[in-house]
Amino acid sequence: MTEQTAMNPNKALWEKGDFTKIANSMRESGAAVSKSLNVGPGIKVLDLGCGDGTTALPSAELGAEVLGVDIASNLVAAGNRRANEAGLTKLRFEEGDASNLDGIADESFDLIVTMFGAMFAPRPFDVAKEMMRVTKSGGKIFMGNWIPGDPTLIAQVLRIVSNYTPPPPEGFVSPMTWGVEGQVRERFLAAGASPEDISFERGTFTFDFAGTSAEFVETFRDYYGPTMNAFDAARANGKEKEFEAELVELFEKENRSDVPDRTVIPANYLRVTVKK
Repeated sequence: MTEQTAMNPNKALWEKGDFTKIANSMRESGAAVSKSLNVGPGIKVLDLGCGDGTTALPSAELGAEVLGVDIASNLVAAGNRRANEAGLTKLRFEEGDASNLDGIADESFDLIVTMFGAMFAPRPFDVAKEMMRVTKSGGKIFMGNWIPGDPTLIAQVLRIVSNYTPPPPEGFVSPMTWGVEGQVRERFLAAGASPEDISFERGTFTFDFAGTSAEFVETFRDYYGPTMNAFDAARANGKEKEFEAELVELFEKENRSDVPDRTVIPANYLRVTVKK
């Protein structure tokens, strides 16, 4: 682990809970993303902010050689366990910071993938620069980023969270700015991409949870770093029940399942593709 990784404030945030509990509801959509990127044998993939392998594992199953990098040591360990259990010898996970990929050589990968991962790293211009640096000439970068103000689940969760937490520190750049096309374009142009090589489209990512909407909220409360912090703040202000009720109302409204003990919630996101 580099000093830079240790200094990243997101490390404590993502190690606070256990994102694998959330990731279990994301497996099917993660596999669909990997298939959509046409990964396969002979392709070297870097998965940034990979968690325990929601897209890294299916990419390796399709025959690619995959390195997963995440800021959280517990998720790296979980990813390596999953890779070992699946017998995937061309998949490994290591700790690292998307804004400083120390130890990864220039032009090492055919494809960089980051699904709701690198968007949370600090210093977004450095993130774009590092992704461009480690991508081979002729390769590409693919990002999946949540969209600010979107009416679907994650943007609304973060909106509600912001009502119960202290304002961010001065100079903080919201991860949600990665869901704004103009800002994404500015960052990659500064990193050396050509305007015609940056493209956008909208996608839908579906959470599929084996339980009720209220139980899914409990999972976010107990295991997802940002909502864990928000619950701590709400509890300190005597507003925990109000906060939880607001989230349950949102999850129930967004749930598309017709089965009582299952929660299926689609969420919109921005698909970013950058060719090098």
